[in-house]
Amino acid sequence: MLIYKIFRAPEWAALQAQGETAGAPVDLADGYVHFSTATQAAETAAKHFAAEADLVLLALETDRLGDDLKWEVSRGGAEFPHLYRNLRMDDVLWHALLPLVNGAHEFPEPML
Repeated sequence: MLIYKIFRAPEWAALQAQGETAGAPVDLADGYVHFSTATQAAETAAKHFAAEADLVLLALETDRLGDDLKWEVSRGGAEFPHLYRNLRMDDVLWHALLPLVNGAHEFPEPML
């Protein structure tokens, strides 16, 4: 199953340069890297990244993350994937820009 991480451009650049990251400020504060499923990603973008441009969507395969990936109840009682280790560049299957179009982020097809 694919899961997704939304990064701001500087966060993505840091991951590329360093090869791994503990995540964005919210991830550092919570002690794990936050992810969303395909059905959760658009709401995550709207709630946490409203009107932000220069976002990058990362896709990861859950099977490759092993026991460090936990599914935990979060927003609205839904389970969200959380990674309890650094996110590594080699975890990323693909990435795509998330353009802001008419106030909403445009996700790649067929992801959503």
